[in-house]
Amino acid sequence: MTALQEKPKAVTPSGSPPRRRGKRATALAGTDKLVLALMLGIPAFVHLLFVWIPALGSVALSFSRWNGIGGFEDIEWIGVGNYVEIFSEYPRFWPAVQHNLIWLLFLLIVPTSVGLLLAVLLDRELRFSRIYQSALYMPMVLSLALVGFIWQLIYTPDGGLLNSVLGLDKPVDWIGDSDINLYAVMVAAAWRHTGYIMLLYLAGLKSVDPALKEAASLDGASASQTFFRVTFPVMKPVNIVVAVVTVIEALRAFDIVYVINKGRNGLELLSVLVTDNIIGEASRIGRGSAVAVILLTISLGVIIPYLYQVFSKENRT
Repeated sequence: MTALQEKPKAVTPSGSPPRRRGKRATALAGTDKLVLALMLGIPAFVHLLFVWIPALGSVALSFSRWNGIGGFEDIEWIGVGNYVEIFSEYPRFWPAVQHNLIWLLFLLIVPTSVGLLLAVLLDRELRFSRIYQSALYMPMVLSLALVGFIWQLIYTPDGGLLNSVLGLDKPVDWIGDSDINLYAVMVAAAWRHTGYIMLLYLAGLKSVDPALKEAASLDGASASQTFFRVTFPVMKPVNIVVAVVTVIEALRAFDIVYVINKGRNGLELLSVLVTDNIIGEASRIGRGSAVAVILLTISLGVIIPYLYQVFSKENRT
């Protein structure tokens, strides 16, 4: 009778006894909270101090006329006067814009094409491909300033490596001649940039599904047709990253031209104009800040669409 009155025990579908619902341990201990706050707070503070505050300060100062001497009470607010002067009366601005555009087109065509070609060759798993990959990527480890020093030795008119190899009767002044120095410096920048593009495309090629290439081969497509009609379109995300990185690299180019000849005599760039106006002999903080804001606006015009595409893709997935 007692056995009949006893209630049956609940059994889970797997036959195991029911688990006790314990309290979820989601609360952090006091020490963990302190460590987490320091890990997030210190980088956020440094980023705010050295990035956002100077950027917002440059935007504000771009509407002023100030030589950097005295306090903030000496600042003369002139509205958009600096921008009007830059676009209409500043003789170095439009040549600098032209040089930045030439720099951009050169990086989009030459290093991108060469980097893609090198990535395709290395993707075929050649012998010693690891050594080749490391050697080609090595210039990317160097700073642009160091690259400028290296290529100064190569381009030196008397005793330089390039003139010695060419063996010309009259040495060419690759850096001093304003007609060719921009292209000479772009070759130096491309030497460094090519290894990075190669690495990006090599990673993209490794991620392509081999079944797509096999299907194209079974359909009778040649190697070139398979690459341009199957492999290259699949690498669209990599192509976007390469384009964005190249645009940013072209806009922020400064170190290499400033090391070579301080961005003068045919090597004027927008970044050089910012430096010349802010820390030049006649300091013009307002005009230099206005050029910096123009450069920032151009950069954001490329970065924001890229970030929008990336985040929208993450939300869809």
